Amino acid sequence: QRQLVESGGGLVQPGGSLRLSCVASGFTLDYYNIGWFRQAPGKERERISCTSNGAASTYYTDSVKGRFAISRDNAKNTVYLQMNNLKPEDTAVYSCATVFGVTYSSCTGRADWGQGTQVTVSS
Repeated sequence: QRQLVESGGGLVQPGGSLRLSCVASGFTLDYYNIGWFRQAPGKERERISCTSNGAASTYYTDSVKGRFAISRDNAKNTVYLQMNNLKPEDTAVYSCATVFGVTYSSCTGRADWGQGTQVTVSS
């Protein structure tokens, strides 16, 4: 059974850091572009960052550029999202998914989605 499982969320103060993990089971991440998305209460889901299958190309939405970094360890079947200098507006449920590509238009979810991990940024 194909599955993506996120972890690493939690409560952090403004300016703090978290590293999210997205682990795949039932399939090999090597062949897939992977993206991170978030959804805050009452808001639409937002694309955050995507990485190509070989990690050569990445995409970041403007609001996280310079603060977030996506990476992957294909040997561990895992994609990470390092989040630094977190702000209250980063509060959301963060999910990973297989995506079509790593441009604004192609960094959209395909068939595989995780359940999400809650990130709360508050003092």
